[in-house]
Amino acid sequence: MVEGVRLVLNDAQWERIAPHLPGKGTDRGVTAKDNRLFVEAVLWIVRTSSPWRDLPPVFGRWNSTFRRFSRWSHDGVWESLFNALADDPDFEYLIIDSTIVRAHQHATGKKGGLKIGRSAARAAV
Repeated sequence: MVEGVRLVLNDAQWERIAPHLPGKGTDRGVTAKDNRLFVEAVLWIVRTSSPWRDLPPVFGRWNSTFRRFSRWSHDGVWESLFNALADDPDFEYLIIDSTIVRAHQHATGKKGGLKIGRSAARAAV
């Protein structure tokens, strides 16, 4: 699809997402040019934590992509997509909570860990 850029979504994932996005041929108004490329651009920004200005040119103009992202955020597209996908979890990513994670003994703060004492100014009061 896009050469030289690592894509995030495979075809099966895209097929799950596509029906929930605006700009389809069945929607009123303008048909989106390429929703998949736009979603990949947003995922690139999220994955790299880069500013919008650093978006690679293969995804299109960064400002147009940002404005579209902002519109979708304002219109609740991302939230509705999340809600639609949350109804049918595929457990691709599991959540790890603190009940199953053990900290290393040095993380407990005992036996010579960081000691925080009162400042001299505060102790004088």
